[in-house]
Amino acid sequence: MAYKTLIVEIEDHIALIRLNRPDALNALNAELLGELADAVTQADANDKVRCIVLTGSEKAFAAGADIREMSTKSFVDVFSEDLFTRETEAILACRKPIIAAVSGYALGGGCELAMICDFIIAADTAKFGQPEINLGVVAGIGGTQRLTRFVGKSKSMDMHLTGRFMDAEEAERAGLVSRVVPAKKLMEEAMGAAQKIAEKSALTVKAVKESVNRSYETTLREGLLFERRMFNALFATEDQTEGMAAFVEKREPQFRDK
Repeated sequence: MAYKTLIVEIEDHIALIRLNRPDALNALNAELLGELADAVTQADANDKVRCIVLTGSEKAFAAGADIREMSTKSFVDVFSEDLFTRETEAILACRKPIIAAVSGYALGGGCELAMICDFIIAADTAKFGQPEINLGVVAGIGGTQRLTRFVGKSKSMDMHLTGRFMDAEEAERAGLVSRVVPAKKLMEEAMGAAQKIAEKSALTVKAVKESVNRSYETTLREGLLFERRMFNALFATEDQTEGMAAFVEKREPQFRDK
């Protein structure tokens, strides 16, 4: 499917989704979010896709939500529309891993979109921020909740209350991003990580994603029980048998997603 605000390429079991509103620094308007939700849903349903990489441009992953589009809305408008909810829930429903490859600005909704992904690889030029307070509003796509879980209360409060930006080095140090690489190597690094994931058992990859996400949504005791049941269940798969046999026989496993 052709999109107006995205460029989607599928190759070697990886769906590369590139935000493409260059004149607006990839600001998240209704059209872009709707297309992104559709693209992620389609990739999740595509048996040829095993991992998704989401990125923007060198200058901006996404510089925020589209303020021009929101500025004339009232409380009734945003409450009735349930602004942003359907699109972000569709992305969150994706069972395949999504890697955010962030270069340049990831601000407001852009930072929140990156945090919705399963992990973030950042270029050394990346800047993260939740400056909604400068607009007289609070983050609306999970920023106050996810950022706090990732970097802790104090740093999250600092960013949300002052609107300051966090550079890539600080973001890695604080736990917001998994790794920082030179800008010229960002896509090579992100696609390399995606390729490693694509080589694993798709069943196990989904189990890992569900288990790690559960750690943010339940108590430690319940999370441990969920993990244990996932661990037990995977012993019913052919991929577990193959993976352990390959280890014992000192060869590369040939997973079949069964």
